[in-house]
Amino acid sequence: MRSVGAAILAACSVLLSGCAGVSPETNSANDPLEPINRAVYRVDERFDQYVVLPIAWVYVFHTWQPLRRGLHSFLINLDLPVTFTNDVLQGEFSEAGSTLGRLTLNSTIGIGGLVDVATPAGIPSYHPADFGQTLGRWGVPEGPFLVLPIIGPDPPRDLVGDAADLLIDPLFYLPPGAPFYERVAITATLRTASPFEGHARNIVLRQELEKGSVDPYVTMRSIYRQLRDDEIAGQLPPIDEPK
Repeated sequence: MRSVGAAILAACSVLLSGCAGVSPETNSANDPLEPINRAVYRVDERFDQYVVLPIAWVYVFHTWQPLRRGLHSFLINLDLPVTFTNDVLQGEFSEAGSTLGRLTLNSTIGIGGLVDVATPAGIPSYHPADFGQTLGRWGVPEGPFLVLPIIGPDPPRDLVGDAADLLIDPLFYLPPGAPFYERVAITATLRTASPFEGHARNIVLRQELEKGSVDPYVTMRSIYRQLRDDEIAGQLPPIDEPK
């Protein structure tokens, strides 16, 4: 769910890592780009503070609840074809069936996903599945830790997953005959909207977790890896609609 431009930028950063000095402390955390990552993290924190947090405050506390629920459901519905494909690739056929049922009901009766009719019909709540997670289940290591501008943590395994998910997404091939760069821009924007919508809802909690830390960067890195490991292991609960 990240942009192709960010992936290119990250790839350049990884290539430059060979020129960076690696301390024993950094190496043990598999974070050879730590000085660069910390600098980017500080920029991301400023962006969150002055851009995302004000938007998140309006979105969470001052946006009409049915509108928020509709947007959340619509963005999740857009992600379901990619989720279904990765469920199959991971051998999670029961979850793949639930995802397909949710996509079918919400895309038709639910008016393109604006209304979640699948949950009241007894279909389990949405669960995220992406190709980075699939690679993790196949035993592919995370690679050196990486923080991208605006995007946040996105190690090499997940960067490859982002590119694969972009190609898996049916939206990438619409409209037929459109220039390649237009399809990349449109699909990447739509795939970025969903995680940012979730980020807006969770940013206050994340900032509180990092505020009491002696080293917020290390806390962020630890939280990210723990959540990602739990996601790969299938230990995170499904995502419910916002209240």
